Amino acid sequence: MLSADQVNELLADLESDRVERTVSTRDTDKFCRAVCAFANDLPGHRKPGFLIVGAYDDGKVAGIPITDQLLQNLGAIRSDGQVLPLPAMQVYKVALEQGEVAVVEVQPSDLPPVRYKGRICIRVGPRRADANEQEERILSERRSVLVATYDVHPVPSAPISELSTRLFGEYRARVLEPEVVAANHRTTAEALAALRFFDLTRGVATVAGVLLFGINVRFHIPGAYVQFLRFPGTTLTDLPIDQAEISGDLQTVVDELHARIRANNTVGTEPAPGLRDKLLPTYPEWALRELLHNALMHRDYAATAPVRFYWFSDRIEMLNPGGPHGPVTAQNLMRRNSYRNPVVAEAMKELGFVNRFGFGLQRAEKLLADNGNPPLEFDIDDHAFGVTVRARSR
Repeated sequence: MLSADQVNELLADLESDRVERTVSTRDTDKFCRAVCAFANDLPGHRKPGFLIVGAYDDGKVAGIPITDQLLQNLGAIRSDGQVLPLPAMQVYKVALEQGEVAVVEVQPSDLPPVRYKGRICIRVGPRRADANEQEERILSERRSVLVATYDVHPVPSAPISELSTRLFGEYRARVLEPEVVAANHRTTAEALAALRFFDLTRGVATVAGVLLFGINVRFHIPGAYVQFLRFPGTTLTDLPIDQAEISGDLQTVVDELHARIRANNTVGTEPAPGLRDKLLPTYPEWALRELLHNALMHRDYAATAPVRFYWFSDRIEMLNPGGPHGPVTAQNLMRRNSYRNPVVAEAMKELGFVNRFGFGLQRAEKLLADNGNPPLEFDIDDHAFGVTVRARSR
C-alpha cells in the first residue's frame, strides 16, 4: 500500500507508463482497460501499475468524495470475470492534503496476455492502446518464461492435429469480439497460442488446450474424467444402479453431468399459499452444478485419479484430486480463493459455467439452505478435496 508521499510522486510524474489518473467514478470500462493494461506490463517493468481515481490528467487532486461503494466497485474488477486471467490487485483510499484519492494497485500478470472483453490492453508511454500482433506475440513469449501453473504446460503427445478446430472456432467466436476475429490473420496454431492453449515453441497443445478441445482427452491426460456412480442405498457395498466414466472435452463432460443430475434428482412438494404446492427437489440443481464446476476447475490434472461423483440415497459425495491451493486452507476456504488452473478457470467463465469467481461455495451453501438441505460437509487434506451434500429432510 502506497503512502501519501508516494502517491504525490506518482501524480507528479506525468510521463510514467505505470500511472493512469481519472476523475470519473462511474466509468467501469475505463477502469477495466487500465487494470488490463497494467497487468500486461508490456514494457516489462515487473512492477505494479496504478490507477488513481480522483485526480486530473495534470496530476491535480479533484477533491471528489471516495466512498466505500466506489472502493467496492473497483475491487469487483478482480472477480467479475471481465478481465482475464484474474488480475492481482489491491484497492485502497489515500488521504492527501488536497483531498482523497482511490488507488488501484495492479501487479504484472504471470499469464499474459491479459484480456478485457477479448481485447489486449497495453500501456504505450503515458497512453493506453490495444496490442497489435507483434506486441501480443511479445506477451505470449514472456508467459512461457514466467508461467508455473500446470494447465499451461505443454503436452508432448498432443500436436495440433489432436485438437478439434471446430470446438476452438466456436470458443474463439464466443470469447473474442467479431471485429477482433475479423482483423486477425494468425494461423490456427498462433490463435490457440494467443489464448494459452498451444505452445508454439514445442509445437504441441497445452494441458488447457487438450482439456477444452482435445479429440482424445484421456489418451493425453489419463485422469481427466469423472467417475459417476449411483447407489440405491447408503454404502459403497451396494451394487450401483448407474455408473459411467464421463470423459471428453470439458463442454461434453459438463453437459453429460448436468443431464445425469437432472435425471437422478427427485422432486417433492410442500403446501404453499394458493392452489399450487411448492416444488422442492432433493437437491437444488444449481448448487450441485456449482460444486461440480468447482471440482473440475480446481482439481489437480497432473493426478491420474478422476473426479468422483457418488450419489447415495441420502447424500452426494464429490471428491477431486488436489487439496487446497495457494493461500486457501480448510479453515478459510469460504473467504479466500486461489486458482490452480487459471486458464481452465478463465475458459469455464467464458463458457458460462462460472458467473463470478470466488463465490461458488457460498452460492451453493445459500441454495442448499433455501431448499432445506443441511450445510455442506468438507473432508480436505493435502491431496484431495471432498464435499458431502446431504439430502433435504422430507
